[in-house]
Amino acid sequence: MSETDMVAGRQLGLHHGILSEDELEFALKAGRFGIWSLDLTTEELTSSEICRLNFGRDPTLPFSYAELRDAVHPDDRERMQAAVATSIASGDDYDIEYRLITPGGDLRWAQIRAQPSYDANGRPVKLSGVSIDITGPRSAEQTYHDIADRLNLVVEHAEVGFWDVDPIHHQLVWPARTKAMFGISPDVPVTIDDFYNGLHVDDREATSSAYAAAADPDRRALYDVEYRTIGKEDGLIRWVAAKGRGVFNDAGSCVRIVGTAIDITAKKKAEEALSVLNDTLEARVAERTDQLEAAHDQLRQSQKMEAIGQLTGGVAHDFNNLLTVIRGSVDLLRRPDITAERRERYVNAIGETADRAAKLTGQLLAFARRQALSPELFDVGASIDDVGNMVRTLTGSRIALDLKPPKVPLYVLADRSQLDTAIVNLAINARDAMNGEGRLTIAVGAVSNIPARRSHDEIAGDFAAIAITDEGTGIAADDLERVFEPFYTTKATGEGTGLGLSQVFGFVKQSGGDVTVESQLGRGTTFTLYLPRVESDGHLASFETREVRGDGMGVCVLVVEDNASVGDFALAALQDLGFDSVLARDGEQALAELEKDCARFHILFTDVVMPGIGGIELAQRVRADYPHLPVILTSGYSHVLAENGAHGFELLHKPYSVDQLSRVLHKAIAWHDHVREPAH
Repeated sequence: MSETDMVAGRQLGLHHGILSEDELEFALKAGRFGIWSLDLTTEELTSSEICRLNFGRDPTLPFSYAELRDAVHPDDRERMQAAVATSIASGDDYDIEYRLITPGGDLRWAQIRAQPSYDANGRPVKLSGVSIDITGPRSAEQTYHDIADRLNLVVEHAEVGFWDVDPIHHQLVWPARTKAMFGISPDVPVTIDDFYNGLHVDDREATSSAYAAAADPDRRALYDVEYRTIGKEDGLIRWVAAKGRGVFNDAGSCVRIVGTAIDITAKKKAEEALSVLNDTLEARVAERTDQLEAAHDQLRQSQKMEAIGQLTGGVAHDFNNLLTVIRGSVDLLRRPDITAERRERYVNAIGETADRAAKLTGQLLAFARRQALSPELFDVGASIDDVGNMVRTLTGSRIALDLKPPKVPLYVLADRSQLDTAIVNLAINARDAMNGEGRLTIAVGAVSNIPARRSHDEIAGDFAAIAITDEGTGIAADDLERVFEPFYTTKATGEGTGLGLSQVFGFVKQSGGDVTVESQLGRGTTFTLYLPRVESDGHLASFETREVRGDGMGVCVLVVEDNASVGDFALAALQDLGFDSVLARDGEQALAELEKDCARFHILFTDVVMPGIGGIELAQRVRADYPHLPVILTSGYSHVLAENGAHGFELLHKPYSVDQLSRVLHKAIAWHDHVREPAH
């Protein structure tokens, strides 16, 4: 403790013998008392370190009275100087609180207490005292007043009234605003009877019950009611919403109930008016809803017709190209002077064009999820490995193919040929995006969900994920939403049909999966196919047949086909393959042939879509009545097949070639020989 502090302390009456120097130092520091003394003759100021700190000064530098005076807030300076003069003149204590501004610009509050001292002639010679920094308490007090002012402002503008009930002495305290809710003037005294007498008779029972529950020591319920009042002086009916709580002493008795009240008359009137409007509003809303739905239907129909127009235009364009080749080749084949070489060329052109037409219809059905799939259980990793050679051939030697198979077999139940087609379509797109040079990665792995994207939520489940990633030009963000639309392509005219990605989309959707695409311009694209995973019992549940060579000698096929041209072609093809055949024009005629002589037939070959008994129903009845007779279905399109599959029957897609027909017939013969039992 400095000598200045000790001297000033003694000057305030802290004499040696009452407090030790250590005790005095602790007391001054603990209380943050700054000691100071002003020589009234020379205006020399002596101050302790704490005093200088209280004024925001460097405790190691001197502090003059002029600096102290200048530190006082301008609005408080005159009051401070007047208090000093009064204390000196009267001999009373100098006791004042004022604001001061530190050299750093901070605002503080200081409390100053001092006593003047005089010489033998009664002249004032010194003013000595203490300074205390009271910024904290003053800030808290100001905060309290600010909060109180704001609360009063909020209450005033919210038009909230208070109430305070003393149930022991039956006293009621209402401010003017609460009195107004009962039609009572501000200066009129009120009692608890004014409350009960002011309640509407229909609301007294419910209000009294709520009050009793709030005052009950066991329940202590929230007092929350709405009631009507009848003005004591004006007779007006008002609505009031009141809330409150009971206050209980240590013995559990309710000593007060306090709360708030709000005039909700305007709200109730608005609710009544709204209730009246609701009767007509529902009718108007229903009428408007019908109008909006009609407008939406027109918009959807317009969009549907636009989409159909685009689809029809694309189909017509591509099929007209194909038909031009077929028609032209047929005309050239009819010329009498055609050479054998040119005849073979035109025949091959017709066959290749028909294959392209079949592929086109297949892609359209795939996008529409209407193609009849032939699902089988297989390891998707092994399948991707098998198709890798085809991809390498299609992409060329300048594209490095990186296959990343899974560590364990991943089994899916899907159409393997359609998966191969999807991979090939994506690989061709990747090749074109990389201009025939770069790296193409096909990675297969197991995932437990399909991640959320755009407007689609996450889909939980076990899936096999096949990711095809290229290093190409990427896809613009505006095109990402449209890449799966049929006939939509970013390639130059004549370089793509715009159906490749449609086939991918339709195939995975119809197989219970999904496809996602991520792309960055200039960095590449990743398409990820998700197919549901299934458990394998260790072997693939499919009937494998040996290659059967030779003709159909001795085998009779019952052909069921309602289209005369297709039926005639089937009979001619079967005859060329060495099979005997009988044509039935519908399901009823086929059943009649079987009833007449079922042992005559070795295979039933039936169309699916026919009038009367359809192909699926016919096949099921034959399976039940003639279980050893193999059935082959054929169809260009059937919604039944698209939705429910082939029901376990062999399926040959239209259009089919003679070779495809031969293979499926020989497979049926092998099955027939395998399961046939000796006749009894």
